[in-house]
Amino acid sequence: MTSQHSTGPVALKDRLDSLDVLRGFALLGILVMNIQGFAMVSGAYFDPSLHMDLTGLNWWIWAVSHVFADSKFMALFSLLFGAGIVLATRRRGEAGKPAWTVFYRRNAWLLVFGQIHAYFIWSGDILVAYAIAGFVVFWMRGLKVLPLTIIGLVFLSIALALSLLGSLTAPLEMANELATSFSMTAAEISAEIEAFQGNWFQIMAERSAQSFDMQVGSIPFYLFWRAGGLMLIGMALLKADILSAKRSDRFYWIMAVAGLVIGLPLVITSATQLDANGWDPLFAQFGVGLLYNYVGSLGMTAAYIAIVMLMVRSGFLQGLQNRLAAVGRMAFNNYIMHSVLCTLIFYGAGLGFFGSVERWGQVLIVLAIWAIQLILSPLWLSRFRFGPLEWLWRSMTYWRIQPFRKTS
Repeated sequence: MTSQHSTGPVALKDRLDSLDVLRGFALLGILVMNIQGFAMVSGAYFDPSLHMDLTGLNWWIWAVSHVFADSKFMALFSLLFGAGIVLATRRRGEAGKPAWTVFYRRNAWLLVFGQIHAYFIWSGDILVAYAIAGFVVFWMRGLKVLPLTIIGLVFLSIALALSLLGSLTAPLEMANELATSFSMTAAEISAEIEAFQGNWFQIMAERSAQSFDMQVGSIPFYLFWRAGGLMLIGMALLKADILSAKRSDRFYWIMAVAGLVIGLPLVITSATQLDANGWDPLFAQFGVGLLYNYVGSLGMTAAYIAIVMLMVRSGFLQGLQNRLAAVGRMAFNNYIMHSVLCTLIFYGAGLGFFGSVERWGQVLIVLAIWAIQLILSPLWLSRFRFGPLEWLWRSMTYWRIQPFRKTS
């Protein structure tokens, strides 16, 4: 074990393999949804019928990704971020040193990285929201399991209430205007495609506008509360030994079955009802249509956690687990790699395929990136202690160059 007075970065021997495997699983899974943001106009994420074909195989790809990926992997990442706050600050507390100084430096740099990512690479960035929520939930990390869970559920309820109440209490004209912001005219679709297929300056102008709109319109009213609530629950799950694979097989089997029984019917209902209602924003984003996937995704996420913990405990597919763990240990680097590779594929500064690759083609790109990261991450970590961005982040956090190459 690490010395009680060791307050630097978490050493490899002190890492939880279960968290690394789960983080790698979440990292790969989130690309299933994010690929749409790279490849298609912004409104297509909320209304898949808005842009390109949505029949046959393409419809099924949307439906499967909605049921098994939409909101589930974002939830997993948020839970793991919360657990990471506890792990990253625990040793300083045990050594009697203030944890907030290092954590706030670490989180401030994450905020900087997130802004660079959002404004210079991809507007779908989640790091800014995580950093902002992290500044707040950090102060609750010392609470016990039950209070953390209750406050986390309150945060999640606030996110849901802000989405629902905005349309239910607003005058009809304002509600319709709100709904219009989630749809796009043919002219707007053409303009966005032209911008992202254009030169760097055209891309920068469109990306900056989208990033600003997301940060001002979504973080205060939705992402902060949802991500923050899940972070608190992630802290509770770590303290309850659920994320460390220390509970019994019976516990995880019950958790998996309960999560699927609760979550799967709701997310399937979400997909069918969204389709039946023509992805009407007042139904899908601000009405009862939001409820199905919002609640169902929590059940599905619980099932995913339980299934991965069972795999870790049993050693099932150990080779794959090792690769997922390597991807998870380089999650920051691999997340940014998603954005760099995809913007090079889809934006005009690269190959310029934005707005022209159907959903079935997007799946092939996702599979290719998965293969790249599952192969490269273990190879990199066989020679180096961290991914390049993880190393940079740690060095900036602790104000000293961290060891990079492995010595043995």
